[in-house]
Amino acid sequence: MKLCRFEPIEAAGRLPGRTPAEAYQSSHAGIVEDGVIREISGEIWGERQPTGREFPVERVRFLPPSWPSKIICMARNYLDHAAEMNIEAPKQPVIFSKPPSAIIAPLDEIVMPHISKRVDYEGELAFLIGRRCSHPKPSEEIAPYILGYTCLNDVTARDLQRLDGQYTRGKGFDTFCPFGPVIDTEPPSPHTRIETFVNGTKRQSARVADMVFGIETIFRWIAEAMTLEPGDLIATGTPAGVGPLSAGDVVEVRVDAIGTLRNRVVGPRD
Repeated sequence: MKLCRFEPIEAAGRLPGRTPAEAYQSSHAGIVEDGVIREISGEIWGERQPTGREFPVERVRFLPPSWPSKIICMARNYLDHAAEMNIEAPKQPVIFSKPPSAIIAPLDEIVMPHISKRVDYEGELAFLIGRRCSHPKPSEEIAPYILGYTCLNDVTARDLQRLDGQYTRGKGFDTFCPFGPVIDTEPPSPHTRIETFVNGTKRQSARVADMVFGIETIFRWIAEAMTLEPGDLIATGTPAGVGPLSAGDVVEVRVDAIGTLRNRVVGPRD
């Protein structure tokens, strides 16, 4: 099943100038099937009561599937990416966070900051929390806590990350966390491929099986440290092939069976 949040294109056109958070607050939840979105009431992790309304996918604007209380990301979770960054492969999961203010929707613009000379793409598989979880028991199944999986671009001001020696500023700018367009409730297979394209040219490609730490390990590592709430977003790390973006570029993150997250890059705003 594919779940989403959306707004009809007509509504989006009547309400210009909203922030991503404002657009999310007025959005609708739905189930995507055969080119149609069937609207449901409430949040996508709820009981999914149908409203009876349907929208063709070409007549909607997809919005971020959730507005998480926290976004937790994995660092160096592919050996080839650690090697290309000249960093030792981790012996245990390394996590960092991005602020919710970095979120934008599919097709929204990634804005390059004035103070950075190098902004990189980082295509990733991410998953969304569907139930509150804190300190899960070792014997406890984690599947009931994961609502589903989506595409994410962990946009990074690489020069500032290197200058600071840590991740917060370089990965936390507004517009630096596009994700969506849908949540797929079916777990990915080890062969599921994560790919990134810039202006149609493939720059990254890896499989879920290539991760250093798998989804269950990531989930347990994070849930042992902090309470995960419905809608929280976990990014699983990026493979090798990261590189710089320029104003005018179109960057796409594609995950098998989920879809394509597409955003255009623009220069600094006045």
